[in-house]
Amino acid sequence: MFYQNRFKKAQQGDQKAFLQLIECDKEKLYKMAYLYVKNENDALDIVQETITKAYVNIGTVKEERYFSSWLTKILINTALDVLRKNSKIILLKDEMVDRQSPTIRIEEKLDLLEAIEQLEEKYKTVVILRYYRDLPVQEIADYLNCPEGTVKSNLHRAIQKLKQFYQGGQVNEQGH
Repeated sequence: MFYQNRFKKAQQGDQKAFLQLIECDKEKLYKMAYLYVKNENDALDIVQETITKAYVNIGTVKEERYFSSWLTKILINTALDVLRKNSKIILLKDEMVDRQSPTIRIEEKLDLLEAIEQLEEKYKTVVILRYYRDLPVQEIADYLNCPEGTVKSNLHRAIQKLKQFYQGGQVNEQGH
């Protein structure tokens, strides 16, 4: 009941109530943002931008039970936007790495998070949502506005790529 009162007050423009709602999710938001960008400052920027977007648009949330999911969706989209904006820099870096060493040796990438980081965005997103957030496939499909079959296919492909990586095969920088 208390949470619901805060939610309604936040929708009516009460900043204190909104900050109390955000306080419940801020650590989760930061961890998820960090999984995407692997940089503390960028993760903090993503969380800040997410909170700003949420504050401006909180009136669009129909029921308080959807608030956390809605906030997570904003964070994912914001993180993906940041990755897209930075992709030109990353692609240039990847090109240089490819010229120097066409394959990445398994010894250099022992950490699972580093392996996940190599995956394409669509695979990385479903892996994070499914195994980091423990979301069911249906909810992931709702977040990403795609069919459940697409989520299942992307999860399967991501797992295959990670298995390939850990069985001694290489996953190139684009996640192929």
